[in-house]
Amino acid sequence: MGGFFDAPAKQAELEQSEKLISEPGFWDDQEKAQKVVQQRSRIERALKQQAGFETGVSDAEVLFEFAAEDADSAKELQTLIARLEREVDAAQIESLLSGETDLNNAICSIQAGAGGTDAQDFAQMLLRMYLRWCEKRGFKAEILDEQSGSEAGIKSATFRVEGDCAYGLLSAEAGVHRLVRISPFNSGGSRETSFASLFVSPEIDENIEVNIEDKDLRIDTYRSSGAGGQHVNVTDSAVRITHIPTNIVVTCQNQRSQIQNRAVAMQVLRSKLYEVELEKRRQGAAELESTKQDIAFGSQIRNYVLHPYKLVKDTRTKFERADVEMVLDGDIDDFIKEFLLFKKVNSEK
Repeated sequence: MGGFFDAPAKQAELEQSEKLISEPGFWDDQEKAQKVVQQRSRIERALKQQAGFETGVSDAEVLFEFAAEDADSAKELQTLIARLEREVDAAQIESLLSGETDLNNAICSIQAGAGGTDAQDFAQMLLRMYLRWCEKRGFKAEILDEQSGSEAGIKSATFRVEGDCAYGLLSAEAGVHRLVRISPFNSGGSRETSFASLFVSPEIDENIEVNIEDKDLRIDTYRSSGAGGQHVNVTDSAVRITHIPTNIVVTCQNQRSQIQNRAVAMQVLRSKLYEVELEKRRQGAAELESTKQDIAFGSQIRNYVLHPYKLVKDTRTKFERADVEMVLDGDIDDFIKEFLLFKKVNSEK
């Protein structure tokens, strides 16, 4: 069968990038070196996917020969085809990613907005949605910090996602989300609208320099309030770091010691500051300021309606689905794919 791309050419590119990486002084130019490393990662992933697809198709051809007379082979063939369809669809989505940090892990922050207790409950619903999405994709998700709501839900949460293209995929979800439903917290049974936001930044490695001066930081410690066994509410192990020039605040309380929480919080801060710089490069400082919207009506990227009808609709792409429960259970790949296609088409105009 024919390949999905020119494999020999990709192999030649891989060998060339590995040759560059092995040269003395390769890391002297950090920005150039990072691009070469990312290019190598992309090629390696593409070659691995190609090999996997070709193996899968070969296996399917063998099973097809026996499927007509053997029920087990027929069942195995159906399972294999379904798996290949999922993997090809995932590869198609990833092929739309071209940003310099799209391959990176992601640092995600969810914040409850307008809507009181309903908004805090919605923030927790979004957290569960993204954790379920990670689970379905085989990504590793770790909650770094979680601030409980006053009555229900959460005020905020920060979590790290480890997986191929985690940042590139989740960046499609960044923005304000809006929920419309009959409030479970209102005895009158009235319809309520609430908001929560997702902020996503790429996790960056130590080879990328982000200049953070001690004088620009305010570091506070306090007692952890979430899960954590004997260490919770016993010592002031939780850490809050405020970057004064940008007013970015990061917290971490889920590690076992103050030193560990501080290290993780600094990593989150570095990632967020790096994302801010990337946005400035992409849009310009003035335009960046104009995109900072309130977590309230009129600024949402997606609406989740549970009453008087059921519908999830992305306001950017106009893509919609009626199976709201499945979406909130982490089935969001369609929305990610539609946005990445939308983004690609608009970038080519």
